[in-house]
Amino acid sequence: MASISFHHPFLLNPTPKKLITTTTTRSITSISIHIEQRAVKNRTLFTRCHAVTDHDEKVLVGSEEERQVADYDWTEEWYPLYLTKDVPDDAPLGLTVFDQQIVLYKDGNGDLHCYQDRCPHRLAKLSEGQLVDGRLECLYHGWQFDGEGKCVKIPQLPADAKIPRSACVRTYEVRDSQGVVWVWMSQKTPPNLDKVPWFENFARPGFQDNSTVHELPYDHSILLENLMDPSHVPISHDRTDWSAKREDAQPLRFKVTERTDRGFAGWWGKDKEGSLPNFLRFEAPCALQNNREFMDDKGEKHYITGLFLCRPTGQGKSMLIVRFGGTKRSPLMKLFPNWYLHQNASKVFEQDMGFLSSQNEILLKEKVPTKELYLNLRSSDTWVAEYRKWMDKVGHGMPYHFGHSTISLPKVPAVVEHAPAGLVAGASASSPAKGGVGTMHAPNLANRYFRHVIHCKGCSSVVKSFNAWKNALSAMALVLTALAILVTGRQWKAFCLVSATLCLAGVHACSTAVAMNTTNFIRTHRRL
Repeated sequence: MASISFHHPFLLNPTPKKLITTTTTRSITSISIHIEQRAVKNRTLFTRCHAVTDHDEKVLVGSEEERQVADYDWTEEWYPLYLTKDVPDDAPLGLTVFDQQIVLYKDGNGDLHCYQDRCPHRLAKLSEGQLVDGRLECLYHGWQFDGEGKCVKIPQLPADAKIPRSACVRTYEVRDSQGVVWVWMSQKTPPNLDKVPWFENFARPGFQDNSTVHELPYDHSILLENLMDPSHVPISHDRTDWSAKREDAQPLRFKVTERTDRGFAGWWGKDKEGSLPNFLRFEAPCALQNNREFMDDKGEKHYITGLFLCRPTGQGKSMLIVRFGGTKRSPLMKLFPNWYLHQNASKVFEQDMGFLSSQNEILLKEKVPTKELYLNLRSSDTWVAEYRKWMDKVGHGMPYHFGHSTISLPKVPAVVEHAPAGLVAGASASSPAKGGVGTMHAPNLANRYFRHVIHCKGCSSVVKSFNAWKNALSAMALVLTALAILVTGRQWKAFCLVSATLCLAGVHACSTAVAMNTTNFIRTHRRL
């Protein structure tokens, strides 16, 4: 994505490697063979324009390596749910992890709690409920639950009857760490606190960051691929943030220094410069970090980090927490309000959205591993190949995956929730991620308002404020115009007309600010 000129890793202590048993390995191998046989059968549907030659192999990432399988269970991980500062104080928040529906809320003491998003009465979504005296109430029949998931009130129960012990909800462990809320998804294994992510640079004195949340209409693996790909930045994000320029597209050099069952890490930089100043780390389940160090004029070392915390929300969709920061901040950046930086980040994701959504469609349609589809260059796609090979190791422990040599398809079809209603909403939702603008309030992940603004307290407040100012200035302009007509003195007429003009200019400025926060970016050559 953009601003991804700085990529990032995860400074976590790697978990010791564990290989699964021979029996399990044999079964995984048989599954992989079956998938590869099906891939060969499907290959008649997809053929390259030309066979790969010896010359091609010199520039392409090698694909023939000994395949390893690691013990992995996707539920035994901490997943990033939300930025702590953006969790609502007065309402529950419905979220998903691999299509598992959960609800997050703050009780009366400000403590965080997380349940399965399902009332035990008749399965209504608790995230559609409300908070009453710090308890979560289902708005279907008014059942209330405390922080432990125990039902404490049923309005329809006779006064002399006790609440059934089975009237409880499944709870999930959550932790607030470095400004991010994390959830442990396993119901069988106790939370492993050693796995709670910790990022060294974010704990350094003087470190400041700008953080945003984005919901995106494509699979988390495609999102992570995109984030660990610095070579696309000059082309796709040309002039977006004053640093990306298409004439800077060039060969890159990569050096992998670490491969574990938990991920991989290494250095990268521009081939012509000969140095590798950027350090990237990917850490399971979905965290990507890019660090860079530099010395200032006084000889003091400073640190820059781009951190991407991805949550696989479900088939063909994901949520991302983006955190860019450093121990030294450019004075120029202090001039821009956070909402401007957030809308610029939204623009970056929109610039890639058409490519990534179509990539998502093709992977699902072809049903073959990525080595059958991708041409990964050594000089641009090393991290992408490393990621897909890591998926080969652990994909068997995920609900579905697309690896370099293996795949496992979703067992349950994707479910589209919260379908928009009405003519305008329907028209907006029918415009896919490939450049559709849509209306601001149509529930559609191709819509910037629903991808970012509703998840960000700051931007939501800014949009409301600009709309309020726009309405107030419009009213003032109308009153001043009427006064200009009614008054007789030329000076008063001039004063009223000039004031009305200034108010209208303010209306235009407010409208522009609202549009910047809620309107999708469309490339110039795509505009009709």
